[in-house]
Amino acid sequence: MIQVYEKEQVLCVEGIVEETRGKVFVYLVDGMLIDTGPEKLQEELVGFFQGHSFNQVVLTHHHEDHTGNAAWLQQNHEIPFFIHPLGIGKIKVEGEYPNYRKITWGNRDAFDASPLGGQIRSRTLEWQVIHTPGHADDHVALFHEPSRRLFTGDLFVSPKTRVMMKSESLPLLTSSLRTLLALPFQSVFCSHAGYLENGRTLLEQKLQHLETLQQNIIQLYEEGMHPSDIDRQLFQKSYAIVQFSEREWDTSHIVSSVVADHDFKKSRH
Repeated sequence: MIQVYEKEQVLCVEGIVEETRGKVFVYLVDGMLIDTGPEKLQEELVGFFQGHSFNQVVLTHHHEDHTGNAAWLQQNHEIPFFIHPLGIGKIKVEGEYPNYRKITWGNRDAFDASPLGGQIRSRTLEWQVIHTPGHADDHVALFHEPSRRLFTGDLFVSPKTRVMMKSESLPLLTSSLRTLLALPFQSVFCSHAGYLENGRTLLEQKLQHLETLQQNIIQLYEEGMHPSDIDRQLFQKSYAIVQFSEREWDTSHIVSSVVADHDFKKSRH
C-alpha cells in the first residue's frame, strides 16, 4: 500500500508493508529518485515509477528496504544509479537475509551502480553528499543548502534509539549526527519517519539521547560492570523485534558498540 503527496517540492512516496505494518519512504525531487523501496512493495511502486519522470537514482545505502526494486528499475529504465563506494561490492551480488527481513521487506536482486562523490547534480540543483556511517558503512545523506532540505536515509528514524542492529555502531551514529547538525538544514526527509518539518530539533533530540546513553554505558563499564549487566540495568523493557529478528536487533548491541569503541580508543593511548 502506498500514498503519494508533496512536501517542499518533494514527492513523498509512503509505503506500508502489510505483514509488519513497517513504513518506508521513497522520494522524488528534481528528477532524482532517492532509494527504490522494498521488493515487498514492488507492484505498487512500479506504478509510481512508470507514471513519473526521473533520470537518475541515488541510494542512501545498500539495505534491501532501500534497494529492493533497483534491479527491476535497472532492467526497465536506462538511467544511472549511484551509491557510496563502500556499497558497490554489496549490490553486485544478490542479497542474503535472515527470514525476518525477507518477511518484512522481501529480497534484493543484484544490480550495478556508480560511486557517489562529494556532490551530485539533479536536473537543476546541486546536492552535497555526506558520508554518515553508523547504521551502515555505506550510508549517505543528501543536502541542498539553498532550500535547507536534508535527506537522512536511516540515520534518524526516531528520536530515541531503543534497539540496534548487530552491525550498527552508536558512536558512529553520534558522530554522523554531529556532522549533519553542523549543516544549516531545517526540514528532514527520513526514510522511515517521513517528512519532518522540525527536523533539526528532532535530530538534536536524538543526538542528546545517544550522547547521554553513551556516557551512562561508559561510566558503568569503567566502574567494572559487565556489558550484559549494563544492558539489563539500562534496558529493562523487552521489545518484540528482539525475538522476531532472532537477536539481530537487540539492546545489547547498543552496549557492545559503545564498549568496543571505548576499548579501542583506550588501546590507542
